[in-house]
Amino acid sequence: MDRTPGPKPRRSAPRGSYAVGDERRARILDTAVEHFAQWGFHASSLARIAKEVGITQGGLLHHFRGKEDLLVSVLRHSEEQDRERFFSREPRSAAEAFTVLLDLAAHNAARRGRTMMFNTLAAEAGDPGHPAHDHFVRRYREVIDYATVPLRAAVERGELAPDTDCEAVATETVAIMDGLQLQWALAPETYDMVGRLRTYFDRLLRSLTTDGSGMPERP
Repeated sequence: MDRTPGPKPRRSAPRGSYAVGDERRARILDTAVEHFAQWGFHASSLARIAKEVGITQGGLLHHFRGKEDLLVSVLRHSEEQDRERFFSREPRSAAEAFTVLLDLAAHNAARRGRTMMFNTLAAEAGDPGHPAHDHFVRRYREVIDYATVPLRAAVERGELAPDTDCEAVATETVAIMDGLQLQWALAPETYDMVGRLRTYFDRLLRSLTTDGSGMPERP
């Protein structure tokens, strides 16, 4: 009988080590959000982020290749969460599309750090050389497209006036959302971003719908 020992089984890393790594990565992302919000990309420091997390800069670089990789990871993580939560299904009406955007605004108001980061980085990313430039160009295109499609469908159903410029309405809607969000960020305790946005959406819908209806009442 052949008793030659076979290859030793490969040892896998303890399951606990994966959990620790995932938890540390999440803490790095959360801390980076606050730093990018306060100082922007260029003035933020990997050393300061690592120190706040409680690890060395080398430990941070074990999870992210550098500051640009960290920035892209932060933006991608936030975008994936928003896409899954708000944009995973097609709205059945123009009013429902605006309701989804209103829910997104309410969600942003509840996560001030990420919203402040978005405002800071969106302003910086106007520079084509900024590492987040392409991300924001693509993001705005996707959000405008998301808002345009249900508006065009509503025109075809006769819900909206036939001469509605759907892409123009979508573009202006996104601009209003960001403008109100910027004003809210300056004085969040005294500024009702969601309420003002709802009033705008209601007025906009009443000007576009063939029956003059506006935003539905919230339950």
